[in-house]
Amino acid sequence: MRLKQNRIPEKVKSIHLIAVCGTGMGALAGMLKEAGFEVTGSDHHVYPPMSTFLSERGIRIAEGFRPENLSHGPDLVVVGNAVSKDNPEVVRMFEMDLPFCSLPQALNRFFIHQKAALTVVGTHGKTTISALLAWVLSMAGLDPGFMVGGILKNFDRNYNIGTGPYFVVEGDEYDTAFFDKGPKFLHYTPSRAILTGVEFDHADIYRDLDHVKQAFVDFVRAMPEEALLVACDGAPTVRELVAQAPCWIATYGSGERSPWRLENVHFDPPWTHLEVTRRGEPFGTLKTPLIGLHNALNAIAVIAVADDLRIPRDVISRALETFEGIKRRQEVRGIKRGITVMDDFAHHPTEVRETIAAIRAFYANTRIIAVFEPRTNSSRRKVFQKVYPESFNDADLVCIRKPPMLEKIPAEERFSSEELTRDLKDRGKEARYFPDTEAIIAYLVTVAKPDDVILIMSNGGFDNIHEKLLKRL
Repeated sequence: MRLKQNRIPEKVKSIHLIAVCGTGMGALAGMLKEAGFEVTGSDHHVYPPMSTFLSERGIRIAEGFRPENLSHGPDLVVVGNAVSKDNPEVVRMFEMDLPFCSLPQALNRFFIHQKAALTVVGTHGKTTISALLAWVLSMAGLDPGFMVGGILKNFDRNYNIGTGPYFVVEGDEYDTAFFDKGPKFLHYTPSRAILTGVEFDHADIYRDLDHVKQAFVDFVRAMPEEALLVACDGAPTVRELVAQAPCWIATYGSGERSPWRLENVHFDPPWTHLEVTRRGEPFGTLKTPLIGLHNALNAIAVIAVADDLRIPRDVISRALETFEGIKRRQEVRGIKRGITVMDDFAHHPTEVRETIAAIRAFYANTRIIAVFEPRTNSSRRKVFQKVYPESFNDADLVCIRKPPMLEKIPAEERFSSEELTRDLKDRGKEARYFPDTEAIIAYLVTVAKPDDVILIMSNGGFDNIHEKLLKRL
């Protein structure tokens, strides 16, 4: 099959999305519907909450991928990232010569191109920073458009079309589609961008750290000269990248030469207090319910962009205080028998380490039970096998699940939860291996005590472990 050039027609009325139930594709479907397009979609896993979310908006979803799902001849087909060229609907799309594009192409064409894009990129922190920035803009009365990789509690959604001049977009370094193997973030031309840091991740598409860095090199080199790049000063990789940017630069962190400095952070639950300076002068002492030093850095990155947009300091301060966070980021799912069950999206070794350290700072005299499911394409591979043991230093008890879908990974590349458990024990850490989720729940019910914090980390649903555990408790 010869690959036709993807394109978006000048006039579009009806749009079909293949693999519509993903977080990003579902958000795009909702935005397109709100914008007045006729929207249909299909997926092979159609179930709540995304199926309910789409049906409530009048979006017809077909279960499974079938050629007849395109029989109505849509003006445009948006092809999801996980869809392959031999998908039955893709084959039919080519047979019908239907115009098609990727998610970032559609997002850029229909919602971003007439606004100033505020793009957040980096291995960690993208979702929190994007969400907080959107909330600051909203508090300033600027009604931003946004698409974020998590549900913003302040909005109870992860997208907004917005009537204001700005669009906040979480810039993903993952590849775009089967017909476009470049990173998604290259489809956006930011007026301001935040770069948090670059580490090796996505082992299924990147060979090594240099390969990842090249994607970010392409991003910073494409920044317009009049744009602003706000970059964290704490990572050597970021310093290398910033040197190649043709635009204005403002660094943030603890570096002496950074115009935005985090002078001091102290925790007084439920608040994190930040002392911030701007170009050597006090900017203010602000507080946020976000937990941890990494979130303090996320906050100062947002402050830097908000200040550049001339948002008053008192508005920024109120926004930080009233930000409710994102679902699945240090989210307390419930408290039973005095036992706190918390959910977090952490999966990369750095994220696991920083998340546990943040919880430790807020729950200083509490036993922290870390429950980890290696589920991503990287964490199911052994690329981080020797790195993960150090990530659990601040946990008191560690429960490691066998990676799900391990059969999809070549045998010689597979991550071993048993080996991680042994390595943790060798470091003097109490750790246990479990073959499945039910075994973890059965164990936790017997060992958890009042005042414990059970921190559950996975980028997936983890078999609904949170609700099952709370029910059993």
